[in-house]
Amino acid sequence: MSEIAPKQSNLPLEYSTKQNQLNILGFWIFLGAELALFATLFATYLVLVSRTAGGPGPEELYELKTVLIETFLLLTSSFTCGLAVYEMRRGKQAGMIGWLIVTILLGIGFLYFEIEEFILYAVHEGATMQTSAFLSSFFALVGTHGLHVTIGIFWILLIILQVLKRGLNADTARKVFISSLYWHFLDVVWIFLFTLVYLTGMVS
Repeated sequence: MSEIAPKQSNLPLEYSTKQNQLNILGFWIFLGAELALFATLFATYLVLVSRTAGGPGPEELYELKTVLIETFLLLTSSFTCGLAVYEMRRGKQAGMIGWLIVTILLGIGFLYFEIEEFILYAVHEGATMQTSAFLSSFFALVGTHGLHVTIGIFWILLIILQVLKRGLNADTARKVFISSLYWHFLDVVWIFLFTLVYLTGMVS
């Protein structure tokens, strides 16, 4: 059994043990490494964005409508994920699980439109990773983000199953909270993607 941190009974459930506090701190450090990964991918994209090798460029590919739908779905999922944590801190297991399920569904919707976007580029525009350096960097950046969203969906789903089996306790609360940090991180990355990749590409 985890040792409850002394004189900190007013802390949220996810911070109620020393081990939980260390695990959450460790995850913040992990997110720093993830930030470095995405910063590298962004830098690579910005260097290679003009190297189209005669293929389609950003202004020919990006469609504002699709990107806005993806943005709405992912940012809304961040809000519902926050509501799940709020319900967790109120001790409302059913409410927490409900909002986590909504978060998963919004994430799946985001992936649907992103995959549809990739298929459209490849089939109708002939735009693949092999077409140009620009497209290689684009698919690497956006695809890596999409892969992280996919991992997040399965992660949250597994946590829901654990909560249903074990109930809401310090251990499962920590897992819910850490997964919410991960999900919010992906939303922040998407804001930069939306701005630096799509919006900049459409107005260039």
